[in-house]
Amino acid sequence: MESIIVAIIAGGMSLIGVIITNANSNKNIENQLKTAQAVTDTKIEQLTEEVRKHNSWADRITALEVKVEELKRRVDG
Repeated sequence: MESIIVAIIAGGMSLIGVIITNANSNKNIENQLKTAQAVTDTKIEQLTEEVRKHNSWADRITALEVKVEELKRRVDG
């Protein structure tokens, strides 16, 4: 009977150890995911800004092309 009680106590302690280890592991994984998400968000913001700059530049080029065509028409008569 004593061996059964000892086995139950040992099993319970092992179970508690596994639960604690898993909880700590999950916290570490959550922290890593938060960090990775923050980095991804920052990169997306930077890329969005670059796209906006590029689009602005493309709009300016288009406007310049239109003005050049107008000047060509004026010069050609």
